[in-house]
Amino acid sequence: MQRGNLPFAGVYVRDLDTGTALYAHKENVARPPASVNKLYTTSTALLRFGPDATLRTQVVATGALDPLGVWRGNIYLKGAGDPTLSQLQINGLAAAIAAQSGIRRVAGSVLGDESVFDSLRGSSRTGFALDRDIVGVLSGVAVNRGFSKDGAPAKEAARRLAKALRTVGVGVDGKSDAGTAPDGAPELTGVDSPRIADLIRLTNVPSDNFDAEMLLKDLGAHYGAGGTTTAGAAVVRSQLATFGVHPRYVDGSGLSRADRTTPRQVVRLLERMQGSGFAPQFTGSLPVVGRTGTMRKRMRGTVAQDRCQTKTGTLRAVSALAGYCETTGGHTVAFAMLMSTVFITRAHHVQDRMTQAIATYGS
Repeated sequence: MQRGNLPFAGVYVRDLDTGTALYAHKENVARPPASVNKLYTTSTALLRFGPDATLRTQVVATGALDPLGVWRGNIYLKGAGDPTLSQLQINGLAAAIAAQSGIRRVAGSVLGDESVFDSLRGSSRTGFALDRDIVGVLSGVAVNRGFSKDGAPAKEAARRLAKALRTVGVGVDGKSDAGTAPDGAPELTGVDSPRIADLIRLTNVPSDNFDAEMLLKDLGAHYGAGGTTTAGAAVVRSQLATFGVHPRYVDGSGLSRADRTTPRQVVRLLERMQGSGFAPQFTGSLPVVGRTGTMRKRMRGTVAQDRCQTKTGTLRAVSALAGYCETTGGHTVAFAMLMSTVFITRAHHVQDRMTQAIATYGS
């Protein structure tokens, strides 16, 4: 590929076995990475939490159980920022309460506690207002991605649990609402999210914006100043700085055009993750070329299929591709291509040709 054919693109390709730069073109020019930004989010989540960590949604309670099985107090559904929290899990929590707690009726209310996060529903690019491209409503207790009739995900989560309790024979007297559980309230039951290694795969393979933004707030809640996008972004920037990577990073998903990074920075991250001890989990979180996720229809039947695992990025007039190839010559190669173009199909064609060439390196 001649450099003149890439006037609005930056590319960097590196042999991770030898440290040799195989191709470099405007590799230090910062551009919007689109969803390639998720590599920064998910790598930080993996490094900070560890692959086996989970996020535990709890049902906690204040009050006491009387001899007739009536709980004299409130029950709280205390969110942990689990992006996968579903109605099926809510039903399981209700069934566990009915079977294990001895509660037959709740004299108080069921309240949804989203206090692990702030109450801002969207991403950086919308000023944190609801962002339709996230395809979800950010909340510390977002059941079924936080959607609700009244735009109140915590109240909706409480309603869902109260209804599930009634379905299994546990009455609830009070109205469902949002509320913050007192510190130290005892747990009645709980449910764990998938492992972080699985959550980052669920984020990267389909390029899920909601999962990425939820993980970012989780990072802020656990390792930063609080469960906010801003605090989470500071954690990510701090983690990346330990690798010598300094992008302009403002959100978890890459939806914001304020995000900026260079091909060299992306490849530096890929290289450091390869040596981090978590390489199998990180690489395994990426779509397989010709097989899965956003790459399932690209480069099918080519030498790159099954050899390369890559992260796509697409915004209006932006197309990006980055990842790894295990080449036919036995090398591990990392690459990043960041393109500014209105011709997304043409950009894909160039990216695919280059990826196939990378996949044959060393043969």
